[in-house]
Amino acid sequence: MLIAQISDMHIKPPGELLYRRIDTAGFLERAVAHVKALDPQPDIVLATGDLVDGGTVEEYQLLRRLLAPLDRPVYLIPGNHDARDPLREVFPDHAYLPRTGFLQYTIEGWPVRLVALDTLTPGKTHGELCVERLSWLEARLAESDQPTILFLHHPPFDCGITAFDGHRLREGEPRLAELVRRHGNVERALCGHVHRPIQVRWAGTMASVAPSTAHQATLDLHDQAPLSMMMEPPGVALHLWRSGTGLVSHTSYIGNYE
Repeated sequence: MLIAQISDMHIKPPGELLYRRIDTAGFLERAVAHVKALDPQPDIVLATGDLVDGGTVEEYQLLRRLLAPLDRPVYLIPGNHDARDPLREVFPDHAYLPRTGFLQYTIEGWPVRLVALDTLTPGKTHGELCVERLSWLEARLAESDQPTILFLHHPPFDCGITAFDGHRLREGEPRLAELVRRHGNVERALCGHVHRPIQVRWAGTMASVAPSTAHQATLDLHDQAPLSMMMEPPGVALHLWRSGTGLVSHTSYIGNYE
């Protein structure tokens, strides 16, 4: 099983640039073409939040058009820039999305079970998992001992980049880690938010962050470094599952390189 993970697309309304300089729609168009050209093709695509920049219907409509060329199942979760109801409105055919409440769901029928978590807290940059969301997760993990991938927008760990460590998953992270340790079948927690490829040992398993399909966070590990972005190559994370080996992850950079 091969999973492509795209993240932090930050789509603006048609014709608008992010920070008045970054054509995030153009970057996503190239990312989609990149995924379609992969050989072998991924079985599914996970989009791990900050799908759009302002959470508007207009932005989601453009996102839908940009993702349309993908002929693989695409599974969406919200990030801190997203809004649940406009996302539901524009993607009504994505039947896995709950019609009300949090956008949490499971995907069955693959060698690895996929469990989506909604860490969005409207109006806040950081992520949270409340009692309701964690109780839902506990019930899902108790249903099966199948190897499982969690995917969520906000990382549940410090990455060393000060600006993001202050806005990671906060409320609920200790309970999340406890559930993952106790059940023992979570192969990986796949995250977005930080705009960089990052890996860490966490809660007895691994957690990783995918790069953005557009701009990347500046790799500045000084204490109290200000938030800044840079135009390093965009990328897609690829996660390959093989029985006997488990999950192996790669970063596939978007662009033409000799």
